[in-house]
Amino acid sequence: MDMMPQRDGPVQAIEAIRLKLPNVVIKHDEPMSNHTTFKIGGPVYAMLFPENTDELIKINEILKTYEITPFILGNGSNILATDKRLDLIVVKTSKTNNISFIDKEDPAEQENLIITVDAGVLLSEAAVFAYKNGLTGLEFAHGIPGTIGGAVVMNAGAYGREMKDVVYSTTVYDSVVGKKELTAADNEFSYRKSRFITSGETVLSTVLQLETGKVEDIKQKMRDLENRRHKSQPLDFPSAGSTFKRPKEGYAAALIEQAGLKGHTIGGAQVSEKHTGFIINRGNASFSDTVALIEHIQKEVSKQFGILLEPEIKILYK
Repeated sequence: MDMMPQRDGPVQAIEAIRLKLPNVVIKHDEPMSNHTTFKIGGPVYAMLFPENTDELIKINEILKTYEITPFILGNGSNILATDKRLDLIVVKTSKTNNISFIDKEDPAEQENLIITVDAGVLLSEAAVFAYKNGLTGLEFAHGIPGTIGGAVVMNAGAYGREMKDVVYSTTVYDSVVGKKELTAADNEFSYRKSRFITSGETVLSTVLQLETGKVEDIKQKMRDLENRRHKSQPLDFPSAGSTFKRPKEGYAAALIEQAGLKGHTIGGAQVSEKHTGFIINRGNASFSDTVALIEHIQKEVSKQFGILLEPEIKILYK
């Protein structure tokens, strides 16, 4: 039976997915707070959990028929979602988590240096896979609490390294042409940006090009970076990592501290006393608390230094 057009809406789209993909778990009125590292966010119309990349593609294809664009969710590590109900169909990629080596016809082509990683793989898992196989270059990502897909979309980075330094190619779903592969250059990486911020394409997997190294050296580097994170970041509280992008004029954390906002609190949201670049959820922070604190920081930094801080996190108002 042909699926009906957009006027039938999300209800019919979800029913079509149930019929065509019976193994996909679908949860209605699922709170976003259960799926973001900020632990903030109200219920969504439906949240879908595809078992693999093929199902992720098919879900996109079905929703396209109903002219519905899903919200693709990884680990929710850079998202601040409204407490109100969101009329969204969210597709969570956590079960698309395969990591493997690329098979090459010519053994001389450094076959063990290239791995393909599904979008739902946690960065920490990809880094551990690399280190166990004697591959270096991904150590910086071990402590970032996001997925590969999300990291590619925002060109995540830490300690002087970014995803653009290791991405060889990316496979995406395009609503016009379907599945396609993009080169590293096609990804259009820049500071905390890629083409995927605005392109509407869904990242399915990425190929990472790494280098050989000594397992113990790689492991030690990961330990060192982990220790640095624990000493400098408020990992004991829910947050979305760095709240603001680094401005051209300096560092967001330094500007916030110099503005006298260290520890500043609105409701349950607080500027971390350990790292002023982080806004933390003290346990009962609401969406409005957190947005009010973000806006207050922007206002004060702009007033005192003439610099407008741009949020690094994605804010879902509706």
